[in-house]
Amino acid sequence: MQLGMIGLGRMGGNIVRRLMRAGHSCMVYDADAKAVAALAAEGATPASSLADLVAKLDQRPRAAWVMLPHGRITEETVAALAGMMVQDDIVIDGGNSYYKDDIRRGRELAAKGIRDMDVGTSGGVWGLERGYCLMIGGEKAAFELLDPIFSALAPGAGTIPKTRDRGSRDARVEQGYLHAGPSGAGHFVKMIHNGIEYGMMQAMAEGFDILRNRNSSKLPEAERFDLELADIAEVCRRGSVVTSWLLDLSAEALAKDEKLEHFSGVVEDSGEGRWTIEAAIEEAVPADVLAASLFTRFRSRQDNPFAGRLLAALRNQFGGHAVTKKS
Repeated sequence: MQLGMIGLGRMGGNIVRRLMRAGHSCMVYDADAKAVAALAAEGATPASSLADLVAKLDQRPRAAWVMLPHGRITEETVAALAGMMVQDDIVIDGGNSYYKDDIRRGRELAAKGIRDMDVGTSGGVWGLERGYCLMIGGEKAAFELLDPIFSALAPGAGTIPKTRDRGSRDARVEQGYLHAGPSGAGHFVKMIHNGIEYGMMQAMAEGFDILRNRNSSKLPEAERFDLELADIAEVCRRGSVVTSWLLDLSAEALAKDEKLEHFSGVVEDSGEGRWTIEAAIEEAVPADVLAASLFTRFRSRQDNPFAGRLLAALRNQFGGHAVTKKS
């Protein structure tokens, strides 16, 4: 099949490479001409502008995939494409857009006869080799039409055992891609996926921090253990109930640098974590762990936070507790 790709960053570029490996034809555009040239050298058809990319898509209906940061740049790009495409053409947003924006854009494009799809894409920098888990929203007929594209990007069943009692459910899910529902559903599922990821990562970080501090001089000597974190991560990969790809990555990071001295501990958050908590509030669903993991990321970016200083001041005021001076 033929696909236009707009945005050739770490994920967009590798999506193109994976599709070309599977025999698909890709037209590519990015504001960075070097990124376009690099993929052209690998077999993609370069485009000098959005209009040039749309003109070079000669299979109908045409399909263009936008792989850009959420917000204004995606909005402007989708609007520009909508002005160039015709009835039944398909615009795909594969970035991390807010699902309510997808719902609105889906209505706007449908009014012009253009089909909108939102594709939550998980796989990061490993996707080229491992494949991408795809959570897809939009018209079912458009999903079926683009099935060869999604199938090529997905990781496939691999060696993961089949789940019992799935019965007649869509077998494509076992290949790593899902039609989740109408416009917005794909990015909504990916949003919650990322919220869960926050909680899982935070649980691992806290658990290994407790293990690391078991040799503290504040503990009775007989209760101190000098534990090998890299070995603990490795053994837990082998048949334990917390086995996961995140644990695999933890083991790799700890094997390389057990003290993690090359990292500052500052952790940014993306929109999906915040949007997950907003959704929980809208639905009145308790999300204690996911909320706490988001707020911990906020805390990681503060040096000597005001809240902590006020807590110390209050303890000193009502109880005369000692104050540790800022060094």
